[in-house]
Amino acid sequence: MSEPIRIRCREVWQLLSDYIENQVSPAEREVLAEHFRTCAHCTAILDGARNVIQLSCDGRSFTVPAGFSQRLEKRLRAALRRH
Repeated sequence: MSEPIRIRCREVWQLLSDYIENQVSPAEREVLAEHFRTCAHCTAILDGARNVIQLSCDGRSFTVPAGFSQRLEKRLRAALRRH
């Protein structure tokens, strides 16, 4: 029995959109699928990417709470100052 082909998380991230759009070869798809079966971190990223695609494509809009934009901007500015 042969050793399964290993792929690093960084390589998975580079192929993620192609994987979601079914633009990878059958061999790449199998390697990626095996990685997702064993890597909870990459599986979470895959699920998150699929959620973003679904939310951005469904045409719904969301009302954010009052003051949200100001709080978000304040936090982003503080984070930028730290880095």
